Amino acid sequence: MKISPYKPEIRFFDIDAIGHVNNSVYFTYFEMARVHFFGQLIGKEWKWTENGVLVAHNEVDYLRPVMFEDKIEIHVSVLHVGSKSFKLGYEVKLGDTLYAKGNSVMVAFDFKNNVTSPIPEEYKGILERLIEK
Repeated sequence: MKISPYKPEIRFFDIDAIGHVNNSVYFTYFEMARVHFFGQLIGKEWKWTENGVLVAHNEVDYLRPVMFEDKIEIHVSVLHVGSKSFKLGYEVKLGDTLYAKGNSVMVAFDFKNNVTSPIPEEYKGILERLIEK
C-alpha cells in the first residue's frame, strides 16, 4: 500500500519571532500527518471510541529551519508494532532534503472502559505490513 505524504499548510500563526516554524508546531504537524495516514489506511469507518489510540511518547529532531513559504511534506512510516502499542516515524522534507525527523509511540486504548487494549488484529496486520525494513 502506498501512503501519500501529508502536505501541511504553514500558517502565519506557526511562525515564531525568528521567522521559522516554531518547534512546538511540529507536534501538531505530526498529529495531522497521523490523521492523514490513518485515513488512508482505514478510512472514515474507524470507530475511534472503541479502537482508539493515545500518544504515549513524542520526539523530534530539528535539522533545518522550515520557513513560512516552504512547501514541506511529512512522510509517515511504521517503525515497530507490539501487542498494545506501535511506533510511527515522521520525516519532514522539502524535496529530497530532510528538515526534521521524529517519532511517536501510540498505545491502543479502550475509551469506554478507560484501559489500554491489544491492537485489533485487522489493524495490527495492516500496520505490520507497513513496517520499514
